[in-house]
This record gives sequence, C-alpha cells and structure tokens, in this order.
Amino acid sequence: MQRARESLAGGVSSPFRAKAPVPLYLTDASGSRIRDVDGNEYIDYSLAWGPLILGHRHPRLVETLRAQAERPHIYGAQHELEFQLAETLQQHIPCAERLAFTSSGSEAVQIALRLARAFTRRPLIVKFEGHYHGWMDSVLLSYKPDARQLDSVEDTRGIPGSLGQVANAADNVLIAPWNDLPAVERLFADRGAEIAAIITEPVACNSGCLLPEPGYLQGLASVAKRHGALLILDEVITGFRLALGGAQAFYDITPDLATFGKAIGGGLPLSVLAGRREILDMMSGGGVAFGGTFNGNPIALAAAAATIQVLSEDNGRPLEDAKCIGESIMRGLEATARELGLPLVVTGFGTAFALHFNARGSLRSYRDTLDDDRELLDRCLLAALEQGINILPDGRLYVSTAHSRQDADETVSAMGRAFRSLTR
Repeated sequence: MQRARESLAGGVSSPFRAKAPVPLYLTDASGSRIRDVDGNEYIDYSLAWGPLILGHRHPRLVETLRAQAERPHIYGAQHELEFQLAETLQQHIPCAERLAFTSSGSEAVQIALRLARAFTRRPLIVKFEGHYHGWMDSVLLSYKPDARQLDSVEDTRGIPGSLGQVANAADNVLIAPWNDLPAVERLFADRGAEIAAIITEPVACNSGCLLPEPGYLQGLASVAKRHGALLILDEVITGFRLALGGAQAFYDITPDLATFGKAIGGGLPLSVLAGRREILDMMSGGGVAFGGTFNGNPIALAAAAATIQVLSEDNGRPLEDAKCIGESIMRGLEATARELGLPLVVTGFGTAFALHFNARGSLRSYRDTLDDDRELLDRCLLAALEQGINILPDGRLYVSTAHSRQDADETVSAMGRAFRSLTR
C-alpha cells in the first residue's frame, strides 16, 4: 500500500476499495477462494464487487477467454458475436426488444437517461435515496447522505455525493424515499408533466440490499405510465443474480428500459442497455448521440456468452442452487446472532445480501439504515476477515455458483466465532 501510494491516487484504482477493514493485496483466486500476498486464504463474498457470478477462474470462462484471445481483440466495427449475444439476451430479459452494449454500468445509465429525456421531451428524473446509479454528476445525488444532510434540504432536492459536482445537476433530478409509493404519487401530482422517467434499483442493493414491498415496483410502473413517463430498472446488480431475466422476470414487471452490468460479463467489463424498440432506435437516426470505442468488445461479449450458457444449464439450476446456498447462509447468520443476543438483520436475496446491526428488526428504506451500528459492523468485518471470511466494507455479501454447501457451513461457523468476539 505504501508503494502504491507513490504512483496511484490513494494507492488504489477505485477509492471504494480503500474502505475495507484491511487493504488486502491479492495474489491469486480460484472458485470461491482468494489468497493474499501474505499467504492467507479467505472464502470470498466480495466477488470483485459483484461481477464474478461463476466465481474466480471458472473453467468454461477461462477456456473461452483463451480461445478468444487468439482472435482479434477489438474491431471497431460490427461482428457476429454482437447480434448472437443480443439474441441470447432477448430470450431471457423481458424488456429486451432492442439492446446496446457498452463497458460500465455508469455509461449504460447515462444513455438510458438521455433516451428517456429525448423520448418524452421532458427534463426531470425521479430517483431514490440510497440508490446508486454510477458516479456521474447527473445521478450521484442522495446516494449516502447522513441524517444532518437529509434534514438540511427540502425532501425532493438531491444532495451531491462529491466535491466537484456541478450544482445544477440537482436541478434535473427529484428525490423520493424508497418503498413509499404515495411519495412518488405526490411528486407526479406536482410535477408529472416535467418528469421523463423513474429510475430505481429493483432491489436496493447499494443501500443494504433492501427488498421492494409487494406491489411496489408495479406501482411505480403504473404511476409512470399514467403520467406518460418511463420506468427504468437499474439491474446492474440484480441482473443474472436474482434470476436469469433479472428482477423484472422475478417480480413479473416489464420496464421501458433496463441497465445490466457486473454479473452479465462474468468478470469482464461489459454493460447492457435493454428496452423498447422505439426508444433505443432513437440512437440510430433519431437524434440521440451514443458511442464508445470499446462498445461490443469481442472478449467481453465472449465472456458474457459463456457466463450465460453456464447459468442457463439445466433450466437455470446453477443460479438457483447458488441462491439456495446463499439463503442458508442468511438464515444461519441470523440464527447464530440471535443466540448471542446481537441485533443482526440480514436483508436481500440468496446471491446478494447485507448485514445490519440494527434494533429495528426490519428495514424498508435507506433512512432505516441510518440507525445501523456502523462501528459494530466494522468490528464484525475485521473479525470475519481474521476468521477467513472476506465481506465487502458495507457489510454486503455476494454468492456465486462456485460457493458450495461446505463453504456455507464453514462461513456460518466462522462468523459465529466472529460474532462471539463482538460480545466479549
């Protein structure tokens, strides 16, 4: 770390990584395990912050990448893998009448917002407290505000998440609390004629893996449609984790647009925008600008095709098995913490869930997570690391198809030891 700080800003390639309890430097990984430069091995629940749905170095993915590396790495022109993968995605994603490829979730969100504004001829976007849609000025608003910040602004005014953001970025976004449909309806009653779209994580994975209440997503779709606005689902995390067709397939809702990333590429940099034909076709002769040198990169697309092929085997059994393993870990952690008198709440679903030390018992919105005991969570994460369990610094755990029943049993036992250390 000391050496890295002499060349890299902050010593890391992404500042989020510097917030871990210990700045691990990794030297190898395979399946569900990672190894650091000191020779310590951990069961890995970070999975590179989510992309590794097949785990580390899955044999099928390695074989595919080796073969693709012998071919041209990039064309800057059309190639068959583009439409072949697009056709495969259309089979799984309900809203995918048309698709576009780019490299990161942040980019996919930006073109989704641009299209929504162009299609509706309206300027405003509704987003939710605690939801993350990338680090760009236009959406890094009210992502992780504290209670003081929330009390200092009007309810619908976005709070910038970084120094250097232009102040007028907040002029184009309206903020609402998550899981509060009446609040959204009030926004539309007041300014519906100006609102182009609602953008939401279908599961609030970036603020504690909070699930939507029954009917909530359908309610958002109904409000948007009634007022001539669009619904955008940011499925960068839920896509190919919650179901092969994403949260939209799991919750039986078809948005106008959806963004995908992380798991879709199996670990390679790839994101996808999917949605209605007439909206996406505005990028082709409809006046909406979009581009990218690395869009449709053959290596990333080959990795995605291999990843989806593995996940689709046996009618999607690999992903369902991973979810079952994750759910057993969730139940085991809650039961162990309960026996020790720790106020642990585990939220989310089998392949993406989060730990909260919170006396509320149930959490439904970002503001509920402000009552989390962050100091106790930090102690827990360090204790977990000492027991060979690697968890993201916000208490999030990702599970892959490489995680086994044995991993689950070892994890619950190891976390039991970590939990006991917190009660001494």
